[in-house]
Amino acid sequence: METQENRPSYDSNDVPYPNIPPIIDSRATEYYGTGITSSVAIFGHPIHPIIVIFPIAFLSGVAGTDLGYWLTRGEFWAQASIWLLGVGLLSGVAAAVVGMFDFVRIPRARSRQAGWLHMGLNVAVLVLSIGNFALRLANPETSILPTGLILSWVVATLLLVSGWYGGELMFRHKVGIVGPGETHV
Repeated sequence: METQENRPSYDSNDVPYPNIPPIIDSRATEYYGTGITSSVAIFGHPIHPIIVIFPIAFLSGVAGTDLGYWLTRGEFWAQASIWLLGVGLLSGVAAAVVGMFDFVRIPRARSRQAGWLHMGLNVAVLVLSIGNFALRLANPETSILPTGLILSWVVATLLLVSGWYGGELMFRHKVGIVGPGETHV
């Protein structure tokens, strides 16, 4: 374990990873210590990273099944899209509830741009996905081209960017990692 004496010193512009303001806000002090424990965990393991894989997979999968429908006009792809949207929304709401608990209860998550961007992008994903799902309820096939296809690809792109910021919170700012809370917010 590193001690105060053998830690490398970094000034505000000399962090171990690139500091690219205003997109990423890094502080050298955040590269040390134990991190901030997630407020929703089972046996110390954070729940949010476990369940976010489901809405990410399902809602990103809609972009693929919509593309499949565009290329083949097959009814299977339209049905697959509506199912993926439905299950993606259900799992997305569960991930959002758990993520919001962490966001509200962990000051470090709220004090970082990455936290606000991660939350905002995920809200946009859920709103767009609800609209996409509602659009397809009457007849899944007629709603895919072009509106459903565009919405599904916008959602997949937003999930990619949101995942980046979620990773920033975990890996750069050590939110929801391991151990007891730190003195740095």
